[in-house]
Parts: sequence; C-alpha cells; structure tokens
Amino acid sequence: MALEGGMKCVKFLVFFFNFLFWLCGVALIVIGILVQIDLNKTLIMSSASASGAPIVIIVVGVVIFFVSFFGCCGASKENYCMVTTFAILLTCIFLVEIAAAIAGYIFKDKVRTALQVGLEDAVRKYSNDSLIRDTMDELQKTYSCCGAQNYTDWFDVEPFESNHSVPRSCCLANATTATCNINPTSATINVRGCADSVETWLKKHIVIVAAVALGIAFFELLGIVFACCLMKGIRSGYEVM
Repeated sequence: MALEGGMKCVKFLVFFFNFLFWLCGVALIVIGILVQIDLNKTLIMSSASASGAPIVIIVVGVVIFFVSFFGCCGASKENYCMVTTFAILLTCIFLVEIAAAIAGYIFKDKVRTALQVGLEDAVRKYSNDSLIRDTMDELQKTYSCCGAQNYTDWFDVEPFESNHSVPRSCCLANATTATCNINPTSATINVRGCADSVETWLKKHIVIVAAVALGIAFFELLGIVFACCLMKGIRSGYEVM
C-alpha cells in the first residue's frame, strides 16, 4: 500500500521532523554529558541533587534519539502501528517536558541551596583534599569569586584562620604582589562569593536553554500533528484496500 498526493508530503514531513528530533536527541545527550562533567569539576556538590539536571537531560536525549528513529522507520515503511506508537510516545515526551518545566520553576530556589551547601562543604575540606583544593581554585579563578557566600568564609577554616588570609586563587587577575591573599581587601581579591557568581552565570544562560526547549517543543507539536495526519492517511489506504 502506497500513499498518494498530499499524504506523500506528510510522510516526508514526518520523516524530516524525525530527523530533526534525532539531532536534538544527540545534542541533548552531548549537552547533558558536558554539563555533568562541568558540575563535577566546578560545583563540587555533595548531594545527589547536583547530578539531577544533567541526568534528566541525558535521559530525555536518549529517549528522543530512539523515539525519532522509531518514527523514521514507521514513516518510511508506512506502518500504521509504528506511526501510532511514535505519536503516543512523542505526546508523552511533550507532556513530561511540560511537567519538568513546571517542576523546575517551582523548585528553582533549591538550586541556590544546593550550590551553597556544596561550596560550604568544599571550603571546609579545602586543606584536606587535594582534588577539592584544585577544583575550588579553578572555580574561584573561572568565576572571579572567593568563598561560598563571600571571602570571609575562609577565615573560619585552617590554615587561613590563623593568619587571616584566603587562597591565592581569590586574588584579582591583575594582582602583582605575592601577599595579595593576606589581610585581603576589595583592592587585592575578588570579594564576591562563588554561590552568587555561579547563580548569576546560570541565570544568564537559562534564557538560551529555555529558547532551545521552546523550539524543541514546537517541533514536537508539529511532529505529533503530522504523525496523526499520516496515521489517518495510512488507515484510509488500508480501508480502501
């Protein structure tokens, strides 16, 4: 059974949108992996919530990857069952994404809490763990920050408590003195806390993430509509036969 006329165009559109979904799935998997690596390198989270977002991104990417492949096969073979399954799965993904967006908005304040807790824990363990020390130094240099809430966090831990100092990674990029981290001031170090700096960075880039998510959701809606049209065309063809 072969489709005719406008249904062939719909079949092509379903195949085309599935190819776009497949690319989106690959992109989400890559983004999720990169975000997870970046979190492990910079945020030093001690709670499982730190890995929640990138894991969700990776899972959604994998699901979209396989669902889109399933849809391509269904469209190319003009298989009613496969196209129907694809439309149902795509609808479920769309609903899950809406639920995830709502949940993300409701629990957005927990991101700040997770950042704060993770960074405070890193400050406490700075002198006893070389991996945390290197990671915290890199974080403070990258985000031009110092401490969790602010630079005074270092005054409560050894060895900085004894001489009223901070790590050298807190020093300003243009600092020229070797003692810029001793008795620090705003003229010698970055005084802003890393929790604020990282949160600002996340808010700045969340607009891009939201725009991409909105674009994917739009294509998913079109994919659902075209899949339903293709289902109707395939079923009509079977009824004629």
